[in-house]
Amino acid sequence: MCDIKEQENNSGIGTKTIPVNEAVGTVLSHDITEIRPGEFKGRAFKKGHIIREEDIEHLQRIGKEHLYILEIKDDEMHENDAADAMANALAGEGVGLSGEANEGKINLVAEIDGLLKVNREALLSFNMLGEVACATIHSNTVVKKGQLLAGTRAIPLVVKRSIVEKAVKIAEDAGKILSLKEIRKPKAGVVITGNEVYHGKIKDAFEPVIRKKIEELGGEVVGLHFAPDDAGTIEARIKELIDNGADLIITTGGMSVDPDDVTRFAI
Repeated sequence: MCDIKEQENNSGIGTKTIPVNEAVGTVLSHDITEIRPGEFKGRAFKKGHIIREEDIEHLQRIGKEHLYILEIKDDEMHENDAADAMANALAGEGVGLSGEANEGKINLVAEIDGLLKVNREALLSFNMLGEVACATIHSNTVVKKGQLLAGTRAIPLVVKRSIVEKAVKIAEDAGKILSLKEIRKPKAGVVITGNEVYHGKIKDAFEPVIRKKIEELGGEVVGLHFAPDDAGTIEARIKELIDNGADLIITTGGMSVDPDDVTRFAI
């Protein structure tokens, strides 16, 4: 017959005492310290840890025959279960989870290179529920695959199931709160205008900057032309680049207040 003693701690969370060999799947209500003279002294198991089969021998080895465990009611959830549920509801297209929840926390990461979109109104509603939280980097941030995007957590060790369900519903009703838009890899055609560059009076500084930015987006520069301040020539160079497969045209030159700058007319 199982020897169980029930009590309630000052946080209102119910606990009970149970034999260690019957504790698989239950939740520790306190930290457990381990001391190995001359080797180790510290925490072996953290409050909230879910006991696994492989933990039993370890617990017995450090002298634990009984454990205080949490009694999680039907209308409650363990922090890790809550975090997993919320993270899956938050993560939209191109967003993945960093692993399983730990200590009630889990991170969301980019599965692709892309542009992060955050539904800020839904995120605010999510965070106003209490007992749960989600923090993200800014919406419209260009991110790389594997980059950390957000973290979500259940704040108490045991959270009300109704709050988690509300959080999940907010995220799902919003069509997920975080998503990534894949950035199209451009094939850029570049026309650098200006008589001073075309005639070699000054050295162009635009081309290396533009090429670097395009390549950072995974694209390529498929054509580069220099053109004088002549609308017909600039127009011809733009058409030539389009005919050669460019799907993005970049022009550089002077300012619109310069009477010699006719690029806008060519475009």
